[in-house]
Amino acid sequence: MGPAESLEGRNIGQDFTVKNGWRMYHGDVVPGFPQHPHRGFETITIVPQGLVDHTDSLGGTGRFGNGDVQWMTAGKGVNHSEMFPLVDQENPNPLLLFQIWLNLPANKKMVEPYYKMLWDKDITTYKSNDGNTSIKLIAGRIEDKSAPDPTPDSWAADPKNEVGVWWISMEPNSSWEIPTASEGTNRSLYFYEGDSVTVDQDKIDQHSCLELFAEQKATIKTGTTACKFLMLQGKPINEPVVQYGPFVMNSEDEIRQAMRDYQQTQFGGWNWPTNDPVHDRNVGRFARHGDGRQEIPD
Repeated sequence: MGPAESLEGRNIGQDFTVKNGWRMYHGDVVPGFPQHPHRGFETITIVPQGLVDHTDSLGGTGRFGNGDVQWMTAGKGVNHSEMFPLVDQENPNPLLLFQIWLNLPANKKMVEPYYKMLWDKDITTYKSNDGNTSIKLIAGRIEDKSAPDPTPDSWAADPKNEVGVWWISMEPNSSWEIPTASEGTNRSLYFYEGDSVTVDQDKIDQHSCLELFAEQKATIKTGTTACKFLMLQGKPINEPVVQYGPFVMNSEDEIRQAMRDYQQTQFGGWNWPTNDPVHDRNVGRFARHGDGRQEIPD
């Protein structure tokens, strides 16, 4: 389920350049990210289009995509792989994926790892009064609509932190006023699909990210094309942040300890036959957790 083309000339391990319309990332057979560690933060993986095969050192595995979201608390440490199998043999296999890194406060950085699926059908959708704006609430709330519960140790689990992850779709020639949040809440708006829009009076081009004052009203207006955005917000944790690759801690000493722990334990080891496992081409979306729980959304 990898590309039926030569990989010659590609910098495998750092193949992020679009060449002939596709990338391999760190994969050397199937595109994707073979096993790699995380500690001290969370990943929120949003997949509007395409499929991801997940496997982890806790015994968890699954396939998700086409609107699904995986919320994973790395906590004290987890190894996982994220591969992008080309399951369709007759047509292109486009993939659109966002991965949000959400920090954990110091008292949660060493919690037990945990992952939760937010299947597309279970994600709350907010509709504007005119019906021209549709928002999938991955985290947070708008008016009387609330997102599914996040993982239990997440900074987003406390509503006072005002964490929001909103996946916004707007029709052409429409407008929507972003609800306000508390002063001091970080807020960014990423415009990723469509022609230019205006936010208040400023013209914004595609692939722009705006930092907004959350306590001030802001109105998005689209032009002649439908547009899509990802909005992220949350109150800051207000603790030191030290990042080294896939580890996000509060001090350099904690980073060094993370590296030692990973070298000694591999965060539970890797009980899979390859570093880049994928599932059978004909398997549908599913999740199997390390404790044996299974989910099949369809």
